Amino acid sequence: MFDLIVGRINNLLWGEGQILIYILLFTGIWFSVRLKLIQIFKFKHMFSLLKGSSKCDKNDISSFQALCTGLSARVGTGNLAGVAVAISLGGSGAIFWMWVIAILGMATGFAESVLGQVYKVRDSQGEFRGGPAYYIQQGIGSRTLAIAFALCLFLGYGFTFSAMQTNTITDALNFAFEIPTFYSGIVITLLAGSIILGGFKAIARFAERVVPVMGIVFVLAAVIITLINVTQVPAMLKDIFLSAFGLQEAGAGAMGAAIKNGIQRGLYSNEAGAGSVPHASASASPIPNHPVTQGYIQMLGVFFDTIVLCSCTAVIILLADVDISGEMEGIRLTQAAMTAHLAQGGVYFVAAAISLFAFTSVVANYAYAESNLHLFKLDNKLGRGIYTLLYLSMMMWGASATLKEVWDLADIALGLMTVVNVIAIILLTPTILNVTDDYNRQRAKGIEPEFNAKNVLVQGKTEQGIWH
Repeated sequence: MFDLIVGRINNLLWGEGQILIYILLFTGIWFSVRLKLIQIFKFKHMFSLLKGSSKCDKNDISSFQALCTGLSARVGTGNLAGVAVAISLGGSGAIFWMWVIAILGMATGFAESVLGQVYKVRDSQGEFRGGPAYYIQQGIGSRTLAIAFALCLFLGYGFTFSAMQTNTITDALNFAFEIPTFYSGIVITLLAGSIILGGFKAIARFAERVVPVMGIVFVLAAVIITLINVTQVPAMLKDIFLSAFGLQEAGAGAMGAAIKNGIQRGLYSNEAGAGSVPHASASASPIPNHPVTQGYIQMLGVFFDTIVLCSCTAVIILLADVDISGEMEGIRLTQAAMTAHLAQGGVYFVAAAISLFAFTSVVANYAYAESNLHLFKLDNKLGRGIYTLLYLSMMMWGASATLKEVWDLADIALGLMTVVNVIAIILLTPTILNVTDDYNRQRAKGIEPEFNAKNVLVQGKTEQGIWH
């Protein structure tokens, strides 16, 4: 009965109904147009803000730490296992549609991250909290919709996604080293617990140290594999583009499968529009002290996650001489591809990479859902204790669950979150445009942008003590 309900909801969101595919394409195009192709024309400026992104007050979280926390959640199974799932079900053409949704998603990610900053609050611990539930309640004035999003978030990032990340790690370790999934699940759960108990700041510091290193190593591995197989690259690119539009042989229905799986796995990887990353955005104390700064920084996160890292995984798989069955394949397809390139060492490399990638996601996912406890006035020892216990319990369940069970639940949670968040950010478009115009006007005058909520037309209300 449970499987039937899960299947029907996913079919409505992702399958025959394809509601989310239309919603995400519309939202990406909407913000790309309204923000005047900000992801293209402000591409250089986006990178320039990295220079001062590590600056902040000593008791706060910097823009760079928030970026790394956001990437901790983004860079995980979606990059290694999710790309494999997309290719196994949608063919190589799915990669093209992952690129499309990422480019459009950069504008969406900018918009929601700006809102995360504008409507952030300080909690009882003195830390910044924010995200869709906060900008829905303060900006739109709907407590009901805010609670609906928070509940979807708890289902997804609070419980299901931790199970899915753990499932992928334990499967990779079992395939590489024959470690029983139950025992590796225990170790992963204990390690995660030791970090998340330190709170958001501890998670941000962990992400700042680990994410850049693991990203660089993985990109270097993909570059080396590409150079070794450089003669095959033109044929690979040709196959991606032809498959994306169903133009290759036996292409009937291939275009639909490529679009569906490319967009679905692209969203799962970069999370643009899902409403997750605004939690990391809100936690930052950016310098310059303006919400748009964090919008640009998190837009860079979408680019790095999908255009860079997902492409690296795609190249590794598509340049390998491995059979793609057409059935759902996850991390083991990526491991098989790496084995084709690096012999047995490839299995170990992917096992190590996915363990780090997915583990950082587990830690960041906890922080996202935990930040919403403040909304229910449960950000006390008892509330955090109960939530932490449930979170770690779901990790243990995920260690031994089946691939399909975990991914189906993850798809539902991500889909429902996205529907609620997209409604909110479109309704709050005037605020996004006004805040962005304020930033651009100050830059045009040659001054460092500083945000004052009293001088900008913002929907609803903000916490004035934060923004003057």
